[in-house]
Amino acid sequence: MKHVDTTNLESREIMKGFHGRMIHSDNMTFAHWEINAGASLPEHSHMHEQVVNVISGEFELTVDGVTKRLKPKDVVCIPSNAIHQGKAITDCFIIDVFFPIREDYRDKAKY
Repeated sequence: MKHVDTTNLESREIMKGFHGRMIHSDNMTFAHWEINAGASLPEHSHMHEQVVNVISGEFELTVDGVTKRLKPKDVVCIPSNAIHQGKAITDCFIIDVFFPIREDYRDKAKY
């Protein structure tokens, strides 16, 4: 069993306004994001499936041209290679789950 106290993990600003603590299992990456109000996620895609779990705050997410305003307890499943982008409406805490592991989040502090 792997136990992680996330308060002991270094928070890294992966992109402007997106501060993350990364946890990796054998097959998945879990990103605990603290996102500043107004921070934007540029349009992009990746091979990873992604599950977005909004814990607090409001986040506007567009996936394949469909925009939703997410609030606490909302979950969105983003398919592999789907084009997506977003913006924090308020300060947010979001947990993203990626499959397979995001190797780019394992060692790099920035995109």
